Formats: sequence, structure tokens, C-alpha cells
Amino acid sequence: MRLLQWLTLSCFITPCVFAQEHETQAESYLIHGPHHLSVLLADTHIDGEGNNFTVGIDYEYRVNQLLGLGGVVEKANGELDAVTTLAVADIHLNNGLIFQLGPGYERRHHENVLVSRIGGLYEFEIENFTISPQLHWDYHEHGPNAVVAGIALGFAF
Repeated sequence: MRLLQWLTLSCFITPCVFAQEHETQAESYLIHGPHHLSVLLADTHIDGEGNNFTVGIDYEYRVNQLLGLGGVVEKANGELDAVTTLAVADIHLNNGLIFQLGPGYERRHHENVLVSRIGGLYEFEIENFTISPQLHWDYHEHGPNAVVAGIALGFAF
């Protein structure tokens, strides 16, 4: 458990260190602005608690061509009835392919649980709008882990 938390933290910090080297390129790729806001419609699956319709909002600030930093808030309805809040790093690997990870917490059944997210998405761009299928795995400190699969609609500004 501690190993996964350490790996999540180090994967979050390492891109930040390398981001300093790319500051001169930080504005060369920006066409529509460094901000990106999206709305997620998804399904959260937890063994024993079934599938739960999930809505969320995701904000990202593009630091440079490689790295974006932001936050995610998701609300899973149904039997799960949970709110997940995360600080995430978006690592832009290739044209549209993004690796997302970060720590956070989840409020479920009247208790807060630490959570670590790792996942991926692919952004299709049309002007400053995006559509992105996503798949994430949320590791929970106590209790079963979750798989979040969905699609996000967003825009850059």
C-alpha cells in the first residue's frame, strides 16, 4: 500500500521537475489557451457495489507541451453515493494521448478515504472543443478499488 502511494507521488513530482526544462517551449504549442475544462459522464464500478452513474468536472492548466496540472471532482450516484476529489497531473505523451495520475480523497458512506488515481484518456480536438474517452483505476486506502470508464466533453480557453 505504501509502495503504491510512493509511486503515485514520485510519478506526480518527476514531470514537474522536467517541466522546468521546457519553459521556453511552454507557449509555442498553445493555440486556444492553457486552460482546459471538461465535463465527464461515466460509470464507476466497484466489486460488490455494482455500476454507478458518475458525473464529474475536470480542470487542467497546461504548464507546457508535456505537463498539465489540475483537479477532478466526481460524484458517483446509486448504491455507491460517493464524491471523489483529486489533484492530478496530466502527462501528454503523444497527439491526444494523455496519462493521468494523482492523489485525493473520497467521501463515501459518511467517511473520508484516501485515494490514488492512475488512468488514461485520448483527446480528439475540434477547434477548441474536445471529446475524450477515459479509463481510470482508483486505488482506495481502505476498501475495494474502483474502475471509472466514461467520456468527457470539454473546451480549451
